[in-house]
Amino acid sequence: MRRIAIVFILTAGIMLFIFNSADWYASNAALPRYCENPRETVMIVHEILTSDTPGEGKERRPYIVAAKLIFLVPQRDEEPIEDYLLRLRDRISQSCGVAF
Repeated sequence: MRRIAIVFILTAGIMLFIFNSADWYASNAALPRYCENPRETVMIVHEILTSDTPGEGKERRPYIVAAKLIFLVPQRDEEPIEDYLLRLRDRISQSCGVAF
């Protein structure tokens, strides 16, 4: 029984470390990349979430970059798109230190 408790505690500790590291990376390394043109990025995220064929006939790179942002700041369950976009803007603003 004691071994199971030790394994459980180690596993929980490792998972907490991984989640905290991922959050640190998102805040300090990944999100600052979106500081150049955050308004355009949020508009592309909106298009990705609402369009059946986002970016059709346009350059793909901005859409790939915006899709990574959706991964870094995921939409909550049953969160309306407009609320998500506001939360996304706030998160980018916090990371960049600039309101837009």
